[in-house]
Order: sequence, then C-alpha cells, then structure tokens
Amino acid sequence: MGRLLIAPALIINMLIMLGPALFTVVLAFYRWDGASTPVFVGFDNFVSLLGDRAFWSALQNNLLWTAIFLTVPVAIALVAGTLLLTVRKGTMLFQLIFFTPIIIATVVWAKIWQLMIYSPVSGIVNLANDAGIPLRDPLSMPQTALLGVAIVDIWRWWGFLAVIFFGALRQVPTERVEAARLDGAGFFQLAWYVLLPAIRPTIMLMMVLSLIWSFLVFDFVFILTGGGPARSSEVLATFAYRSAFYQGNFGIAAAAALVFGVFGLAVSVVYVRVQLKEDNP
Repeated sequence: MGRLLIAPALIINMLIMLGPALFTVVLAFYRWDGASTPVFVGFDNFVSLLGDRAFWSALQNNLLWTAIFLTVPVAIALVAGTLLLTVRKGTMLFQLIFFTPIIIATVVWAKIWQLMIYSPVSGIVNLANDAGIPLRDPLSMPQTALLGVAIVDIWRWWGFLAVIFFGALRQVPTERVEAARLDGAGFFQLAWYVLLPAIRPTIMLMMVLSLIWSFLVFDFVFILTGGGPARSSEVLATFAYRSAFYQGNFGIAAAAALVFGVFGLAVSVVYVRVQLKEDNP
C-alpha cells in the first residue's frame, strides 16, 4: 500500500529528472550546436575537456569552493547553534534572523552585496575609501573574485545550517547534559564531548548537502562575476553554461555536466553506505 501511495510522486520525479539526465548523458557523446543535426563523436568531448585549461581552472575553483563550504559555514553554524542553547529568551527571533537569507531570492542578495557593499561607487567599499581606508571591490580582481562570491554565499548559507543544528541540539537528552555538568564540564567541554557527538548524523548530512551543492554552484557566480574577471571565478556550472549558450557547443557542456554530476553521485553513494553501516552495525 505504501509503495502505491508514493508511486505518483516517484513517476513525476522520474519524468522530470530522469529524462533530462539521460538526454545529457547521450548528448555528451555528440557534437551539437543546438540547431544542426547532432554528430556522434564518441569520447572526443571528454578528450577536449582534458586539454582545456578553462575546464581545469573551473574544476580547481570548484574544489576550492567545496573546501571552503565544508569548513567555514559549518563551523560558524555549529558555534551559533550551540550558543543559541544558552539563550533563555528570544531564540525564535534569532532563528528567524538566521533563516531569513535562505528564503530570499538569490538575485536579490547578490545585487545587495554587489551594489551596497562591494561597489566602489555606491557601497561600503566607497564609504571606506572616503574615510581613508583603502579597499577595492574583490569581485574586480582575479585574486579575490572567487572568495568575494564565496563570502556572499556563506553569509546566506550558514544561518540555515545554524537553525538545523540548533533543532538537532535541542533533541539531545537532558540527562546527558546534566550528567556532564555534574562532572564539572564547562561550555566548550560540554559542546565537544556531549552535544556535537550526539548530533553527528545531522552534521554529516549537512556536510554532504554542502558538498553536493558546492559542486552545483552557479547562481551567485553567474550574477556577481559571470565567471570573471579572466575566468578567475569560473566554476564547472558556469563553464558548462558558457560552452552551451555562448559557444554553441552543447556536447562539451553536457560532458562537463557529467563530470560534476559524477562527483555529486559519488558523494551521495558514500553517504548512504556510511549511514547503512551505522544503522546496521
């Protein structure tokens, strides 16, 4: 009966997701400009990727982005979520404030940061320069463009993680917490030895989601820098988009999409297997 009930949702998901996914897999082995007849080229698209410096630069940026998002927002959210446990009043207000960035459209926040913070004409950077503090728009420099975009995405993402972690921390049995306090544990000892191990499955899930989404990053990069300057902030998703719609090479774009799709699939498989081992020791 349960399988019958979930069948409609499963069928809809398969039609919406499986169809385009299979089309992308097939297209990766063809040369196609979107208008003419597709030509089968085998693995030529993947060979072209291996010799494309822009592809390797985009992959390197994706790996750097992943490393940042597996550490910085997760660490900030864990600290914020733990500190929320010490707040006696107003926790709902704090959660609302933390959660707000994730529910506002990406383009809105991107433009706020671009025009009101990073802009050397109308933003905080301009005010700092007027006050004698030499600052430059990080999005305009190849050395800092990717980091500048990452800061915007981190600011949007960590609050969501903090609310999730806080919800998990509230489910920790009070007996464990009280026992640790009776043994003389301070705040940091309590957090490290009791609270964090208790929410390990939640931390693992959020890190896996951060890992998968970091390889799918597109919106903030495309809106703020378009992959520039000089492709210094190019990631795999913007590389695929540029290959398809700027250069008219849909085969190369599909091949690039398969590359970061394989990364996401591999992470998902590893996570599921780890969870199955923990559930069935």
